[in-house]
Amino acid sequence: MMDALVLKSYGNLVLSRVEKPVPGPDEVLIRIRATGICGSDVHGFNGSTGRRIPPLIMGHEAAGIIEASGKNVKEFQNGDRVTFDSTIYCGECFYCRQGKINFCQNRKVLGVGCDEYSRDGTFAEYICVPERILYRLPDELSFQEGAMIEPLSIALHAVNITPVSLGDTAIVFGAGVIGLLTLQVLLASGCSRVFVADLDEERLNIARELGAAGVFNSAEKDVPREILALTGGRGADCAIDAVGLSVTANSGLQTLGRGGTLTMIGNFSPDIDIPLQAVVARQLRLQGSNASAGEYQICIDMIRSRRIDVSKLISQAVPLSEGASRMELLEKGSASLLKVILLP
Repeated sequence: MMDALVLKSYGNLVLSRVEKPVPGPDEVLIRIRATGICGSDVHGFNGSTGRRIPPLIMGHEAAGIIEASGKNVKEFQNGDRVTFDSTIYCGECFYCRQGKINFCQNRKVLGVGCDEYSRDGTFAEYICVPERILYRLPDELSFQEGAMIEPLSIALHAVNITPVSLGDTAIVFGAGVIGLLTLQVLLASGCSRVFVADLDEERLNIARELGAAGVFNSAEKDVPREILALTGGRGADCAIDAVGLSVTANSGLQTLGRGGTLTMIGNFSPDIDIPLQAVVARQLRLQGSNASAGEYQICIDMIRSRRIDVSKLISQAVPLSEGASRMELLEKGSASLLKVILLP
């Protein structure tokens, strides 16, 4: 048996004793040492997405130690420190063979329960995952840093699919965890100036500390006008929307210069209105970014080399038993909390 934080019903997260999983032939059993609460888990907690159908153990950002291995596991051994992809991809479908594992036709996401499947996640003492999604966690990285690799991969994938050249000007909408990671990845990718817009002054201050060329409180500033003024009327080369609302998507498009790209990571609103005429007339590109596609090793290297600082984004690290109370605070929109790490 093991302890797990179980979503019994929407709004009801309960620390429970459940069966300890047993690894299959191609799987490993991992003792979870740190696991992060994602914004999607918060939406799962309140039932707003329909992607976390109870009963379910949520969670997909984690790191730990291998304690047992199936008979077919070859590359990893018991005692290895690891992290792992949040997506269980098949490795055999059309998209997987092209390396586009985020498009896998048979994909399952850890900690997600929907109409198609249900897969328990990392809000527990143990989890079993296939060997193919494992990555070694270097000794220089703590388990808490290891739990930040998954969200960093989301930011890195979004920047990877966005045309970015040395010296570009970029803007990020949203100074949550993903937005602040995206800020750092854009700077590491060669952007000379990256601006950040949000409604929360405390988060904007963190953006400044992490290298933002300027920050804007969207409630007080006309962000597109500010960006146009700072670029001599030309506009930004790219914008990343890490919120996913009509207002942020439209602001992002308005900040862009001709031929610019808006990449959307956030998905807070299922439908948005956009100025299609402006998109056509200025030849703008609007694209979505879905999960990540094997960028984990790059993320590990960037944290290890300290080109990316994840420590400033970890607000708290608390026992698994305090997970329900922290989830409630996050669901209420506590501005003082960015990333909460649970320690099973």
